[in-house]
Amino acid sequence: MSTLFSSAGQLLAAQGQDLGRTDWLLLTQERINLFAEATGDHQWIHVDPERAAKGPFGACIAHGYLTLSLANLFMPQLMQFENLAMGVNYGSDRVRFPAAVKVGSRVRGHGQIMQVEALGQALQAVVRISVEIEGSERPGCVVDTISRYTFNPLEK
Repeated sequence: MSTLFSSAGQLLAAQGQDLGRTDWLLLTQERINLFAEATGDHQWIHVDPERAAKGPFGACIAHGYLTLSLANLFMPQLMQFENLAMGVNYGSDRVRFPAAVKVGSRVRGHGQIMQVEALGQALQAVVRISVEIEGSERPGCVVDTISRYTFNPLEK
């Protein structure tokens, strides 16, 4: 269930808010292979199930950057906006990959609004996304995303 923000004031007041968790997503070999095609990263640990079965993880694992990119999938499941003139991705801080994500794992996003600050007409929000792995104490990725939002002026 996503949190709806309709104004700059609502987003500013949400600093520190836990956004909850998304639904689970099954990480398939097909998704991993498609990511390999898109990025040109065909390392055997990701795309060769036979060889990977004999490797350090016992199976293929998702690319770290595939796991990171899931933040983009999970963000709109955690946060929705009304009355928004524009929202842009400004960057990321503190990207970590604490645990490998094996093919066939289920993952979900957990979000928390770490910081919100006014920058002229826009707000800059730092949202920490943790890509949780079902059955694992450690997440597959933790990233502090940085986005900038400009709301339309509220009519009087």
